[in-house]
Amino acid sequence: MQAPTAELSRDRTAAARLAFYGRIAPKRLAPLWEVINDLVPLEPISACAPHLWRYADVRAHLLEACALISAEDADRRVLILENPALRGESRITRSLFAGLQIIMPGEVAPSHRHVPAALRFVIEGSAAYTNVNGECTTMHPGDFVVTPSWSWHDHGHPGVGPMVWLDGLDMHMVKFFEASFREHEPAVEARPPARAEGASLAAFGNSMLPVGHRATGLTSPVFNYPYGRAREALEMMRRTDPLDPWHGHKLRYINPINGDDAIPTIATAMQLLPQGTATKPYRSTSSTVFVVVEGSGKTVVAGATLAWQPHDVFVVPSWMAHTHHAAQDAVVFSFSDQGVQRKLGFWREEQLT
Repeated sequence: MQAPTAELSRDRTAAARLAFYGRIAPKRLAPLWEVINDLVPLEPISACAPHLWRYADVRAHLLEACALISAEDADRRVLILENPALRGESRITRSLFAGLQIIMPGEVAPSHRHVPAALRFVIEGSAAYTNVNGECTTMHPGDFVVTPSWSWHDHGHPGVGPMVWLDGLDMHMVKFFEASFREHEPAVEARPPARAEGASLAAFGNSMLPVGHRATGLTSPVFNYPYGRAREALEMMRRTDPLDPWHGHKLRYINPINGDDAIPTIATAMQLLPQGTATKPYRSTSSTVFVVVEGSGKTVVAGATLAWQPHDVFVVPSWMAHTHHAAQDAVVFSFSDQGVQRKLGFWREEQLT
């Protein structure tokens, strides 16, 4: 006769709790014990899905967009890479934005600035430029270009053929803090250059600093990291250093003043995976976007196989173990939210065997 009494007691307790929740809800109160496992899970549970965007497919739609809207009318002619698990949210991960931008010969994307910091990773084309705070840089495939938070910038294309690059922004981090601003420069299509092209790289990109320099922000003063330099450094690593079992040969882009990430909120890297490389399983709390520069292969993540070729983009969500397999010598650029996670002290990784 004990069991029915105990069951009745549990039912009464449950009913009392529900009644209590009903009484406190109008006072904008809620019981933590009912949601604690969702708020603080035992380990990360990503809302994102691994996914790959084939550049050959996306490129046709970029060209179609050029016939429908001008760079000026669009402000920035970009096709958003939306994570399939986050449709309608303009997110490739919960914290990051990614999109492919195209500019055609003779076009100028007007000057504006915004709080979110941005990176440009050049996919295709030549002769187009970006102008950041009055210094222009000509962009080439594989170049990593930085646009610091709240800096005036515009893009132009005096050359021939389409120019395409990947935009990566920390806008969703900024939006989370409700700290986003944007401003258009009135009556200015493109800022006249105030500094010679290459001035920033010459001053800060050779393991030297100008005497008397005082940093005015957290972002790297180098705003174009040329692909040629990164590729050369990776080849030297191949000749002199052992292959890391989880990353191949991998280099971080840094701010030469303090050794921090080039963009304080976003970690960026380039890695070389020699032909035949099969990395060991690796996972971290970073949500990471990869762009294939050279070669072909596949990445296996959470049971999904993402077969990639040059210019393809794919995403590996937080805490999902993955391996890279290079069918040819492959070079892959990546950016992630590891930058801000490290600064906040909760980034974690696991090298599996």
